[in-house]
This record gives sequence, C-alpha cells and structure tokens, in this order.
Amino acid sequence: MAGFVSNLLILHLLFQNICLGFRSPLSVFKRYKDAEDTSLPNECLGSDQLVISFGLSDFALDIRMPAVTPKQSDTYLCMSVPLPVNDEAYVVDFKPHASMDTVHHMLLFGCNEPSSTENYWDCDEGTCKDKSNILYAWARNAPPTKLPKGVGFRVGGETGSRYFVLQVHYGDVSAFRDKHKDCSGVTLHLTHQKQPLIAGMYLMMSVNTVIPPGKKVVDADIACHYKRSPMHLFAYRVHTHRLGKVVSGYRVRNGQWTLIGRQSPQLPQAFYPVKYPVDIRYDDILAARCVFSGEGRTTETHIGGTANDEMCNFYIMYYMEAKHAVSYMTCTQNTNPEMFRNIPQEANIPIPVKSDVMKMMHGHHEETKDSDTSSVLQQDKKEEILDPETKDSDTSYLLQQAKKEEAEILHQDFHIEEAVEWTGLDLKLGQVSGLALDPKNNLVVFHRGDRVWDENSFDSKFIYQQRGLGPIEQNTIIVLNPSNAKLLHSTGKSLFYLPHGLSVDKNGNYWVTDVALHQVFKLGANDKEPLLILGVPLQPGSDKNHFCQPTDVAVDPITGSIYVSDGYCNSRIIQFSPNGLYVMQWGEDTSLGRSRPGQFSIPHSLALIPDLSQLCVADRENGRIQCFRLETGEFTREIKHKAFGRELFAVSYVPGGLLFAVNGIPYPGEAESVQGFVMNFSTGEIIDTFIPLRKSFEMPHDIVASEDRTVFVGDVHAKAVWKFASVEKMEHRSVKKAGIEVQETKESETIVAARLKNKPESRDPLENMDKQHLVQQASSTGVSFVLITTLLIIPVVVLLVILVFIRWRKTTVYGGNSDGEHKLDSSSGRILGRLRGKGGGGINLGNFFASHKGYSRKGFDRLSTEGSDQEKDEDDGTDSEEECSVSPLPPEPSSS
Repeated sequence: MAGFVSNLLILHLLFQNICLGFRSPLSVFKRYKDAEDTSLPNECLGSDQLVISFGLSDFALDIRMPAVTPKQSDTYLCMSVPLPVNDEAYVVDFKPHASMDTVHHMLLFGCNEPSSTENYWDCDEGTCKDKSNILYAWARNAPPTKLPKGVGFRVGGETGSRYFVLQVHYGDVSAFRDKHKDCSGVTLHLTHQKQPLIAGMYLMMSVNTVIPPGKKVVDADIACHYKRSPMHLFAYRVHTHRLGKVVSGYRVRNGQWTLIGRQSPQLPQAFYPVKYPVDIRYDDILAARCVFSGEGRTTETHIGGTANDEMCNFYIMYYMEAKHAVSYMTCTQNTNPEMFRNIPQEANIPIPVKSDVMKMMHGHHEETKDSDTSSVLQQDKKEEILDPETKDSDTSYLLQQAKKEEAEILHQDFHIEEAVEWTGLDLKLGQVSGLALDPKNNLVVFHRGDRVWDENSFDSKFIYQQRGLGPIEQNTIIVLNPSNAKLLHSTGKSLFYLPHGLSVDKNGNYWVTDVALHQVFKLGANDKEPLLILGVPLQPGSDKNHFCQPTDVAVDPITGSIYVSDGYCNSRIIQFSPNGLYVMQWGEDTSLGRSRPGQFSIPHSLALIPDLSQLCVADRENGRIQCFRLETGEFTREIKHKAFGRELFAVSYVPGGLLFAVNGIPYPGEAESVQGFVMNFSTGEIIDTFIPLRKSFEMPHDIVASEDRTVFVGDVHAKAVWKFASVEKMEHRSVKKAGIEVQETKESETIVAARLKNKPESRDPLENMDKQHLVQQASSTGVSFVLITTLLIIPVVVLLVILVFIRWRKTTVYGGNSDGEHKLDSSSGRILGRLRGKGGGGINLGNFFASHKGYSRKGFDRLSTEGSDQEKDEDDGTDSEEECSVSPLPPEPSSS
C-alpha cells in the first residue's frame, strides 16, 4: 500500500509540475497586465524579475527607478539596464509607469555605454558616453508611444544598443513631502522575431539661432537634402523652451510642401502620429521651422540646455526596410534659406494655448544652472522637456477616442425616425437657413424672420436690392430646448439682412453668414454687437477681404482657425486665423463635363472633423461631399451616391464616424427623393435614410446631429425644424391597428435618443495585444502545444488505469467489501478532485486564446486618415451589453 501511495504522489507531482510549467508564462503575463491599474507611484509593482517571458520569442523588460526620492525640484535622475540577451531583438511596444503628480517627463535612450555604472545617478553626468538614440518619450498628460505593426527598434546583436538608459525629470518635488520612494519607469515588449521594418529617429535642430530681446517674431529654419534609402514617417515630436510658439516640419519635393506635423511646443511634447502617410525619397528636402517671440526678454536668447536658453528641435520617427535601416540621423543646417519664402502660411501662425494651461505648464521650478555637456546634442538629451504639459485633448488622444467611438457606434444597428412628440414643428419661424448645437446641446436656429430670398433679392452682379428695408427687426437667432422646443434665449435683432449659415464654437459663440451683406459675423451669446466681422458690408468680391454670398462657417475647436465656404458666386474655401487674418484658400469653379476634386458648384455647408483634421464640404450643385485636410486644403476624398440626386444641401459630422446629410428636391423626371442620409464616414457607405412623418421636406437647407444620433433638419421653404432620433433595431413584428398594418419595434426608448453603454477598451499596449499576432504565435508553437497536451493527458490516463486496477483487485481479493470500496472511491475521488483542481485552476486554454485573440501593437492608430485604410480592433466577445427596457410605440400621428 505504501508503494501505491508513493506512486500516486509521484504522479501527482509530475502532473502538477507539468501544469505549472505550462502555466507560468501565462500567469506572469496576467500579473503583468493586472499591474497596470496601480495609481501609487511610490510602489514598485513590477516583478522582482527584470525580464518576464510570455512566449517562446517574446519577453518584457521592466525598467524602473530604484525607489528614489528627489530632494530638489527639477532633478534629473538616470539609471541603466543592460539588454538581457546577446542576440538581436526588437522593441515593439512601450508601457509607461508614471504619475503626472510626481514625474514631469521620461526619456528612454539606447546606447552601448551608460555614463555611470551606479544604481542611478544625476543626469548632469550625462546619459551615455557614446552616441545615444531616443527610443521613447513620455510627458505629462501625453499619450504613450506605440509603433505600427511590423515595426520595431533593433537592439542587441552586432549593431544594436546593448543598454537602455532611463531619464526621469522630477519637476516639483513638493509631491515627495511624505518621503515616499518613486519607481517610475517603462516596460518594454521585445521579441526575437525579425521585424520587416526597422524604426529610427531623425532629429532636425537649429544650433545657431539668436532671439533678440523684445522681437515679436523670430524664425529658426532647418533644411537638409535626404541622401539615403526611402523611409516612411509615422510620428513626430516638437521641442522648444518657453519662447517657442509653433514648430512645423515638412517634406519638400519638386517645390511642393507636404506637412509632416505641426504642434505648439507648449502642449504635451510627446510623439504625435503623422496623420497622413509621408514617405521620404532620395534627394527630397526635409524642412522645419520654429517660431519664437523675444517679448519679455531683456537680453539675447541663444540655443542651449537650460530653461533660460532656447531650443528648436523637430524629431521624426520613421521606419525603413531592414536591409537599409539606419537607426539615427540628424540635420543641423539650412541648405536652402530661399525656399522658406514658399513655406505654407500655417507654419507662421502660433497655435493658441489657454492661459490656465500655460500657468500650469510653467508653474514648477526651472533649472538655471549651466549644462556641462559637450555638445548641443547632449544638451538636448539632458533637457528634453523643460516645461510641463497639461492639455487634455491632444491630437493622438482624440484620434484614439475617435476610433473607439466609431467602432462602438457603427456596430450598433439603428434607424432614424421622426420624433413625433417634438413640438418645434409648430413654431412660427421665418425661412430656416441654419442650425447648430451649442456646448450644452441646446438647438440654435438661424432664420430670416419676415425676410424672403427670392428672384428680386439680387441683381446680376449679386448686389442686394432690398437694402431699403433695413436689417431684420426680429431676433434671428433663437435657442431651443432640444427636448420640448421651449424658447431659452434669442438674439440677432437688427443685425442681419439675409441670414444663411450658422455654427457654434466650443465657447458658445455664434458664427453666422449673411448672403446679402456678404459678411461673416462672430457673436457672443449675450452680446448685442458682433465680436468679429469679416468681409465688407453689401460689397461682393473675390479677393482676400471680400466674400460673395458666403454660405457657411466652421471653427476648429483645437486651433481656433476659421473656415468659410464662399459661396454662391465664388467657389472656394477660405481659412482665417483665430483673430480673423487671412491664411489661405482653395477651390475653383467646376469645369465643363465631370467635376474634378477641389472644384465647387456652390460650396453650401461645412462639417469640421477635428479628430481627423479634415473639413468636409457639401458641394451642392455637384451633388457630392468633398473632404480636405485642414492644414493644407489638400483633397482627401469624395462621397457621392446616386441617391443624392443632383443636389446635396448640407452635411453634419458626429464624433465616432457618422456623417449626416440632406439632399435637394429632384429635378422633373428624376426618381431620387428628398431625404436625410446617415453614412459611415470611413467608407462613405449609406447606413440609413429618413424622411418626416408629419408634413414633408420641401427644401431642407441645413442639418445638425448630436452624438446620441438626435438629428435636426431645418427647411427654408417649409419654415420648419424637424427632430429625428435613433431607434435601436431589435425585434420587429407586424401588428394590425385599425385595419392598417404597422411595424411594432421593441426598442430601448420610443423614438427618443438612445445610446447603449459600450464595452470599455483598455489603452494598455501590452494588455491589448494583437489578436492576429497571438494566433500566429500559437500556430508557430503548435508542436509544443500538442506535446504539452499529450503530457497532460498521459498521467491522467495512467492514473485512471491504476485506480481501475486497484478497484478490481480489491473486489477480487476482498469480495465486495462495501466499506473498503467506499473508502477507496472516496480517496481516489479526492485525489482526482485535487488533480482536476490543478488542471482547471492552472490553465484554461479556451479562455486564454478567446480572451487574447486581439493582441495588437499596431500603434499610432489614426482613425482613418482615409478611414477605410485602417483596421478596426475586434471587441472581446466575452463582454455583454446592457439590456434595454421596452416602451410602447406612440399613437399614430394624424395626417396634416
């Protein structure tokens, strides 16, 4: 019996070790994921192991400050970690561990010889003794750096870096009054799998710029000819100190300037995605400009490494084919100063930063001691981000949010129907020309009161013929409660002659166009006089100072730039700076035959998509939507459907990827009906159409939609505003009511805006691992999986055979002793239970591969620079959506 027990114990231990051996990397990986959610920067929550394996070829390297307590503000501490392998590896993802309450910024360098062999050291001693490459940057409120799929930084081997050096800048040490220890750092995801594309860094910097005291505008220009193999740019970063206003980078090819990136250096100085693919070929020119202001300074400011000096740096992350890869390149000269006469005007326009953000940015102590580094390159690496950054809505974050929202919204099945309880249809209005939603989501209506635009309004030269009537005496701007149409506010009396377009900026200001006055106005919600006027009253024109019947206006919530569609007698889009200065324009009349990109026949309505940096235009008489890049006016796409007919009047965009539009009345003999459209912005596909139940569209002139898919349509002929809302499509069944067959819909609410709570997505680059990558990894290790499975099964089978044999032997020897048999069954049951417990608790392959099928590191996920080019992240199918209550349908509306 003792031998039998020993055998059982041996089998049990063998089985346990097999299970634990196979479980180990997975459990470590789970612990690795769970560690993300900490909010305590003074705890080192990583494993005691610096290296954590979670696959045959992949591993994680934890790089953390060794429990430090900085004693004074603006302390720069460095520490190094050797690459734990000798052979070549690739960094494919980064996961930061830092709190903005304690850490101002972090930089990660790759090199072969750190400046010190100490556990950590003051970065005044330098970072590396040899040439170092920046691999990663994290700043306050900035998003983590991610790499595109198939791209990695090459380390180790014969040519790659053998050490990682982490630099942490502790800005204000008041957070360390409790003497806690800081373990901020970054975890790297590395792989031995060869990456087809190798990442690198291109640094453009000015070394001789001098900023005279008091001078308002000083430009620092950098330009170099590129003389290497093709590279593809995917991220950029700007850096100056406090005098910098804007930094812009471009590719110049055959005299054509293409924007790489443009950003205020007073915002988070992380790496931002290059929004549109930019490739660099042999003999292209890379150009950058930093704009400074010497106002407030009493002495000259030079390039240097302290807060009282300045810097002009434009970093570019790129990738190249592995066989041609170069890890680091620099440009410190201006080879062609004359060409900067043609730099786009946007490069000269500062990006506004709110005063409270600036205050927070410069609220910490500044480092004023001289740098003892030996070159500007070393100075820059010592002093990468001197000023804090606290702006919440940086571009990368917006793009990530937009992608998530698009995935959530577009996967819902819904239909737009008229909200028949809306009483706004009965309001006594003039011709409704414009609609918008204010920051509180109230509906703002722009109407013409007692004025009508007809054939007598203008002469052949577009001069308004009814000036003798004076301005409209009614309040032309009214604000309504979007739920019950109750009047909340009204303004605009005695200001306008013939209202047309309307938008509301993020601060609640009204922006309107008047086609009779040929002007654009900015009005405060409670101001009787305009805050800004563009154009010359009652004078049509086509130069920089005149409009000709401008149709609409849009304001970029990020930059404050103003875009005007001009209009009925011009065919252009004009961009102005936030204070109304002309910047640029694009567009031309439609040529005979088929209309080409950038040509307009009445650009009638604008929809600004800030999270994609695009502006979409309802090209009315061409019956299409055209979209353009905000920075350059470059055409990006056209959306055109036969269902639009010949005219498309208005367009509205909803964050998350939905585009709403209304068309015009069909020409005689044409079948296309006047209706509203819902489209997937990424693909241009029509998702839904809608028409009113009460009355009919006569000439729907404007449309506006909110994020919950509540839609308002204003009709200039019907002098009415309809409200439509989203109805979730669920169960449909036919019901007979009063002899009429109608569709009864089970829905969350009855014709009331409804939005399901969607499944949250993690932003952790190591937690959201690419599902395709894991599937490939699993398939590549299929032999190991089969072997391990076999090893798991064999001891169980052997154990069962032994137990059956023992039971048979007992039965034979003891002749049906029920007590002994019961005891044996009980004992073996407990043993098997323990074994099953080990197997069940140790690993669940089904759950593991199901829950990780979306492992992704396809970083810098732009929400479709051209939408359809980008993949969507698959949702984890284990989550469930919130159930919706059922409400009865409203009574059928009476016909009118």
